[in-house]
Amino acid sequence: MTLAVSAPTTPQKQKSQRRRPQRADVEAAVRLLIEWSGDDPDREGLIDTPARVVRAYEEFFEGYNTDPAELLARTFEETNGYDDIIVLRNMRFESHCEHHIVPIIGKVHVAYLPAKRVVGISKLARVVEVFAKRLQIQETLTSQIADTIQEVLQPRGVAVVIEASHMCMTTRGIKKPGVSMVTRRLLGEFQSDKELRREFLTSLSMSTRSA
Repeated sequence: MTLAVSAPTTPQKQKSQRRRPQRADVEAAVRLLIEWSGDDPDREGLIDTPARVVRAYEEFFEGYNTDPAELLARTFEETNGYDDIIVLRNMRFESHCEHHIVPIIGKVHVAYLPAKRVVGISKLARVVEVFAKRLQIQETLTSQIADTIQEVLQPRGVAVVIEASHMCMTTRGIKKPGVSMVTRRLLGEFQSDKELRREFLTSLSMSTRSA
């Protein structure tokens, strides 16, 4: 099998120029929030909570430590002429709303039309995870996944559909449980070819019925 390493222009790494706070300062901030909520951070059940929250945040937001474009750099050209649609359906993801820092939970569907080269499917899932493990809104998450795949792989088209529930809406504020939000981004032939778009969206409805 022929292995190719692509080197197109990639999205710039999102690195903050701000100083990263010390761990002790972050734990102190969590302790302050516990006090502000009305509880005692020194009681037995809460005394280790600040450290636990910091460890949880390291996991929730580990996506800031990875450049998603690099995940797609290794591609394969030996596909025996395969040039049809490639679809990954029902990828579960967990993210956090950048407005309230509460969970967004849902599923992502990703499709692309290869142009001579393909990428390992686990890499597509990793791209989803990297962007999900950041503070997000669903619209931005949808665009980031699609735009990165398009820019790095340069396929004939990319389609991304996300359906998710937002805890900022279901557990607070208007409190509407059971509501889900759907966003999509269609690029290249998925945008221009109505039949291709219909085929992709139909495959998603078939997946929902069989689930």
